[in-house]
Amino acid sequence: MTFTLWHNPRCSKSRAALKLLEERGFRPEIRLYLKDPPTAGEIRALQGALGLPLIEMMRTKEGIFRERGLSRESDDATLLQAIVEHPVLLERPILTDGNRAVVGRPSERVLELV
Repeated sequence: MTFTLWHNPRCSKSRAALKLLEERGFRPEIRLYLKDPPTAGEIRALQGALGLPLIEMMRTKEGIFRERGLSRESDDATLLQAIVEHPVLLERPILTDGNRAVVGRPSERVLELV
């Protein structure tokens, strides 16, 4: 099975999740989503794999969240567009096997998928 880690190497939680996976012999493909931003379709697919509302996939404490005037009550189309335009708003890390996914908060949650 192929795993993909949506990863930000500057994030300690993301680095910790990768380390946990590697310590257990897993070598996930790395998606540097800040350098290779996801499309709206990829975000929707990820949402389906996670089984979460878009707002639960977002970093609501990021400055850009407030600057864009977003809130927990914002509609999905607005939230999706914000993630497309500012992928830093996407929570991290996320591990996916293509059909299922998990947000690694805390980092140990990635082990639920493997």
